[in-house]
Amino acid sequence: MFYHVCFVVPDIERAMDDLSRTVRTEWSPIKEDSLGPWEYRMAFSRTGPPHFELIQGPEGSPWDSSLGARCDHVGFWTRSVEESSRRLADEGLPLEFTGCPYGRPYAYHRADSLGVRLEMMDVSRQEAFLKQWNPGGESMPVFDS
Repeated sequence: MFYHVCFVVPDIERAMDDLSRTVRTEWSPIKEDSLGPWEYRMAFSRTGPPHFELIQGPEGSPWDSSLGARCDHVGFWTRSVEESSRRLADEGLPLEFTGCPYGRPYAYHRADSLGVRLEMMDVSRQEAFLKQWNPGGESMPVFDS
């Protein structure tokens, strides 16, 4: 079961407002963060799972919002990023980016048939995710159980 769908957007406030106004999505505060050379902004919906994730990223980053708004990835919790990543690659979904060298346990795999990436996020991050983005939220299942 996936736990979020991510949209890369050039204007995160506008995207949050559109979803708040039209489908009554409640949002966490925007978080500014960096990964390697890239600074980006992100927010998660408080309602879910599944959650909405919005990311506004710089040109050349894994979340390059200069290319326009788009559905970027679908996120899954996994017991092992390495094993899940190897399995997806073996099944024809090539690794496109991994945060592991930056100390972030996740990987993106390109699913061309869907036009999105699949994100494998290590379940060890779930407690911190819930604390930051959905306080009081229940734990979510892993995809490889």
